[in-house]
Amino acid sequence: MDQDSSSAHTVTVSNEGEIFVADNMNGRIQVFTLQGTFVRQFPTVVPRREEKIKPEDVALDGKGNLWVVGRTEFAQFAVQYNKQGRVLRKFDLQELEWYRGVAVDTRRNHILIIQTTGHWVNLHGVTAEGQKDNKMAAASFHEELTCGICKDLLTKPKALPCQHTFCLSPCLENVAGRGQTVKCPICRRKFRLPPQGVAGLPDNLMAANMCERLQQQTSLSGETGEQRQSGNRCSFHPSEKLKLYCKPCQVPLCVDCVEEGHDGHPNIISLAKATQEKKSTVQVLINEGRNILETYCSFIRGLKEKEKTLNEQKQQRDNSIIQTYDQMVQKITDGKDHLLSESQQSHSDNLKKIHTERDRVLPDINELSAACDQAEQELQQGWVEILSQQTALTEVVGKYREKAAPTHVQTQPAVFQPSDTPVPVLGRVRAQSLPSAPRPAARDTGHHHGNQRQGEPQSHDQRVTFGGEGSGPGKFKGPYGVHGDYTSNHHGNCRKRQHQSLRVTFGASGSGQSAPAPSTNAARGRGHHYGNQRQGEPQSHGQTTTFGTGGYRPGEFMRPSGVTVSDEGEIFVSDYMLQRIQVFTLQGTFVQQFPTVVSGEEKIIPEDVAMDREGNLWVVGNLWVVGWTVQYSKQGGVLRKFDRGQMTEWDRGVAVDTRRNHILITQSICDGEHGKVLVFRPDGTLVKTVGQQQGMKLPWYITVDGEGNILVSDCENCCVYVYNEDGQFLFQFGGKGSGEGQLKKPHGICTDRAGNIIVADSGNRRVEMFDKTGRFLKHITTDMREPTAVAMAPQGQLVVTDGGNQTVSIFPPY
Repeated sequence: MDQDSSSAHTVTVSNEGEIFVADNMNGRIQVFTLQGTFVRQFPTVVPRREEKIKPEDVALDGKGNLWVVGRTEFAQFAVQYNKQGRVLRKFDLQELEWYRGVAVDTRRNHILIIQTTGHWVNLHGVTAEGQKDNKMAAASFHEELTCGICKDLLTKPKALPCQHTFCLSPCLENVAGRGQTVKCPICRRKFRLPPQGVAGLPDNLMAANMCERLQQQTSLSGETGEQRQSGNRCSFHPSEKLKLYCKPCQVPLCVDCVEEGHDGHPNIISLAKATQEKKSTVQVLINEGRNILETYCSFIRGLKEKEKTLNEQKQQRDNSIIQTYDQMVQKITDGKDHLLSESQQSHSDNLKKIHTERDRVLPDINELSAACDQAEQELQQGWVEILSQQTALTEVVGKYREKAAPTHVQTQPAVFQPSDTPVPVLGRVRAQSLPSAPRPAARDTGHHHGNQRQGEPQSHDQRVTFGGEGSGPGKFKGPYGVHGDYTSNHHGNCRKRQHQSLRVTFGASGSGQSAPAPSTNAARGRGHHYGNQRQGEPQSHGQTTTFGTGGYRPGEFMRPSGVTVSDEGEIFVSDYMLQRIQVFTLQGTFVQQFPTVVSGEEKIIPEDVAMDREGNLWVVGNLWVVGWTVQYSKQGGVLRKFDRGQMTEWDRGVAVDTRRNHILITQSICDGEHGKVLVFRPDGTLVKTVGQQQGMKLPWYITVDGEGNILVSDCENCCVYVYNEDGQFLFQFGGKGSGEGQLKKPHGICTDRAGNIIVADSGNRRVEMFDKTGRFLKHITTDMREPTAVAMAPQGQLVVTDGGNQTVSIFPPY
């Protein structure tokens, strides 16, 4: 395992606003201002060794000194430096364990270090003298390791079938007596004992080991407490007191230090004499420092007054702007009201003309209508009446025959003509020009480090970003913990990091791929797949659709570890850190999600996902130290499952041989030196083991092509192994490098309808295509940050996940 790939490269900030960044790969500490300006750097050296540690983490103590944990090639240390990089003290850490992070309890002057052993994580307290204070660890484990019967620490722990653990003697022996059954004192369930009685129950080895370790830590804590004595002790020889002082080296010494590293140095005097000689010099420096301090304090007071004045001026300025705006709005409102009044007056005048003409014509209409109606009625009653009515109708009609018909009323509707006057400008806010302030002259006393700039830091809104990849001042290699793209592996030390962040950012910003699956079941070998989705609308570049982002909401991911595509075009993504499966359309639209539960509320951490011929999902993952293989429906219902017991090896990837209905799982040991492929039936029965003779080290992703051939990507050996359907080795291709046909940390793998092999070449940040014989054909894409896995959709689209950018890209058929 690459020890640097999973280190927690971090940062700490002093009370004076200095930023100290642990630069892991370059073996140094770099110092910056809060504006991102490079100040200085110093190497993380180990005293009396001609080598540097690679710093895992850095923290400041109550005196402003730095504590750094890190490792050389063969040893691990905790080292205290002052702010200029001089070593003050150090102590060794256990070599067989990993030390990840450091913090300082300034009230107790304790140094806290996180330690990992395999997949276990322990928190150790360490005093400033380097002695472990294990009370914290003991308190956290003691309750869990207490027998529920005698209420004491477990001795010879035995586990009942319900998994509750008790002491063998006398606790379980008394509970069981001479009977053949025993009732659990906690859950009250009854169990039949083996023929040997309670002695035949399985030992809880994990609890026994933890009890032994806890007792050792408690004993060690007591011994160190008794041995601790008052007085100035040498950090390199704790049994010796500091009595001497080396003038050339300017360090206090004990007798052993003189013999080991300072023998022959001139001017080695007693510590008391050195202290006396330094007093006068130090007092002068103190006085000078106080004078300088007063100057700076006066400057700060002036800044506070200026800030107060600026706040008052801003409030006055804002009030003036608001007043001007209100006046301008009032003028525009008055103009609006006047125009509306004129419009209403014009409308009223036109309506008046219409109503006048209407009132004049209506009487004529009534008279003529009445005459016609009367004549029509008389006509229907008989000839006598019509003769008398003819004369009256003749008069009315004659009257209107000679009268002029009504003419069209002339109206004058108003028209609004907007003004051509431009939108009024309230004014402008301009900074008053001031004479340039003279720069204070540099002081003649003291030692100064010049501000070496690596270009001006860039400011985006309220963020300041600086740095870049490299080894020069202000550059970084591997700042994993500073920028937010570090992806840790819950396996502790098995997963190698594929990408290094190359910048440091301050402030806040505004607010896998499936192995390609041919459309026919006969041609379908479902590989393992990875992908991430963006929140919001998917982005389309040309014909490529990209979606996904890092986060906890639906459509967001925290390390998407697997993906597969159904015949209906549904994309299923296993979300590793959030322990769920998310479903999307081929357009990147979020559809649904479900947790990767095993039983009740317990969820596995999903490593990979694949689909069988019935359209159900197979997921491999782990729950604590137990490996699980679970079959889910598309809606998330658990159909079947089988566990692999306590894990000494890690299941990485999964694929389905749809022709034989076999489940194929890649497996590797955490040391990255041994790997294999396990073939199971759906009920968990092991059929065979493949690939043990070819020297696999870290097999990760797997797929089955249309002919039943098995293809496995080996992340450590940087190659692809190909086996026939019976597990016989055919050939391998690839090899470490960046040239055509070479691979670097290959991840996802799948095949298309033509049998071509697509590989996510993660270390080279590209996706490659090979023919079925392993001959290189072309680069599919070369502009991804960390392509993780690949998958074929039913219509030939290629789905590629980018673990660095937390995205999924869908490429059109090629």
